[in-house]
Amino acid sequence: MAAGSMSPSPETKDRAQGARKGSIQVVEFALGKEFFAIDLFDVKEVVEYTTITRLPNVPGYVRGIIDLRGEITTIIDLKHRLHITDASTVTAESSRIIVLDETVTNTKIGILVDDVTSVSTFEGDQVDYTSVSVSNEDTAIIGIIKRKIKVKDKEKNELIIWIDIRRLLAGIETTS
Repeated sequence: MAAGSMSPSPETKDRAQGARKGSIQVVEFALGKEFFAIDLFDVKEVVEYTTITRLPNVPGYVRGIIDLRGEITTIIDLKHRLHITDASTVTAESSRIIVLDETVTNTKIGILVDDVTSVSTFEGDQVDYTSVSVSNEDTAIIGIIKRKIKVKDKEKNELIIWIDIRRLLAGIETTS
């Protein structure tokens, strides 16, 4: 990702505008101690971890390839791509692979995450778009989803970082 004052892509703006008016459906997942979400319609399926074959001379975020029902699928380590350094207690074998819809990536790509927690629907008013504008960096963050949860009889907001997986993976080098 290049630093600078890149503005959100037209697709990201369209999705954000649509979400403000109605509801959004997302796949929620964990990376380290944080929760993230991507658009449900960008996801083809979620599969259990399988052996990943490492490839030489690829960027660090390309974990390798897997054979997914006879088709070679490139696996992107999303923690590495997002520069998340939290030491995770999750073993590779208990992680999950979110296989993206090919219309998103134009190739077979899966993203490696610690865990997929749920598929959820949120209303547009549960998304904070202003926090994203704090940074001039091109972060691929669409907004912050706020979900009310109860902790010891007190209500608090759990924050979920809604990312634009299309923008995050745009222009990456893959091998398939």
